[in-house]
Amino acid sequence: MYTTGLQLLVGVLRGQFDEFDSIDKVLPFRAFFMQIVQAVFGVFHHFELARELDHRGHLQTIFSTWPWMRLQREGIDHSKVKTFPWLHTPEMLLLRAGIDYSWIRDPLSYANALAFDEWTLRRIPPCDAFIAISGAGLKTGRLVQQRGGKFICDRGSSHQRYQERLVSDEYRRWGVHLPVTDIRDILREEQIYEMADAITVPSRFAARSFIESGLPAEKIHVIPYGVRLERFTRTGEPPTDRFQVLFAGSVGLRKGVPYLLEAFAKLRHPAKRLRIAGTIHPDIKTVLDRLPREDVEFLGPVKQDRMAELMSTSHLMVLPSVEEGLALVQGQALACGCPVLCSTNTGGEDLFTDGVEGFIVPIRDPKALADRMQQMADDPTLQARMSEAALRRVRKMGGWADYGSQWETLLKGIVRSESTV
Repeated sequence: MYTTGLQLLVGVLRGQFDEFDSIDKVLPFRAFFMQIVQAVFGVFHHFELARELDHRGHLQTIFSTWPWMRLQREGIDHSKVKTFPWLHTPEMLLLRAGIDYSWIRDPLSYANALAFDEWTLRRIPPCDAFIAISGAGLKTGRLVQQRGGKFICDRGSSHQRYQERLVSDEYRRWGVHLPVTDIRDILREEQIYEMADAITVPSRFAARSFIESGLPAEKIHVIPYGVRLERFTRTGEPPTDRFQVLFAGSVGLRKGVPYLLEAFAKLRHPAKRLRIAGTIHPDIKTVLDRLPREDVEFLGPVKQDRMAELMSTSHLMVLPSVEEGLALVQGQALACGCPVLCSTNTGGEDLFTDGVEGFIVPIRDPKALADRMQQMADDPTLQARMSEAALRRVRKMGGWADYGSQWETLLKGIVRSESTV
């Protein structure tokens, strides 16, 4: 299955160089092309990866649970995109319509995972490696392994059970009586972790959660996400007559929003404003009424061009998440020249240096958040210095191209180890 980019030349070369035992002795350079298949619920970062693999000649197929009508904007040829939208699309429509479907959310998501796996199982072609977002590909991954290929679980957050513990504790703290995760999802994910040949995560925080949960360190690979540098650039400047703070992401307990609101209330400034961009998650709706919201503006979901504008005109973006793998908005903010104040559980340590392009503080610490916001508000020179440092840092990150290169290196190592046995 492992083919070479010069395969078409082999016949000619063999005819002309019969005295050579190996084509490698004739050609000092071999351009290897792999057959890679992906599977993802919706889009996430997988279509960024798909574009990079496609540019390098490795993408065979990507399976998704969203319809082609939505996926065609992602820039992958239709012939390489296969869709199973029948369960996921109705779920997304209910969410966008603001309809409470919490009573069926977990069963529907679990049913989607099972059905998607059965669907890909019947359609996956022979391949060198199958990359499935966590929760997908249990049966399909096993089939790929039986055929001699490799199965890679790509997890965007911390270990599922680790995440469950953190978020469940958060729910108890705020008196929210909702299930965090269907236990069947946890058990399924753990089966996948055990079976996979490799597990990829976007941050060292996420990697530590797997190792602490008993997975071998050599099985875990950290590949931080990139940034669409052509979409996220500085488009303006923060105002000089007020202090603007931005939060971007799902507005929920997992993202630490209550601690941000408490911290912002402590910030002393005559003209301050906190802009919160993102969809309000059901788990925080009963909590918001108990939290301070003066000088806070809830913007709802915003498009990427608007997000770039918000980041460019904010003095600081704050992301106090209790748990997540690596928030894409952090790299996007840095690309717009906006310093980042984040918690230790956001993957920020893999994007920037504490005290240089922003600040990293412990989770669930409103005082630490307030102190750092106050420091930034009181020192415009510090804000300007961090803003410039953020722009320099992002230029070194290389956007998604670097992400694709790291993936290519990992895939070649994994596939070659099998092909040389």
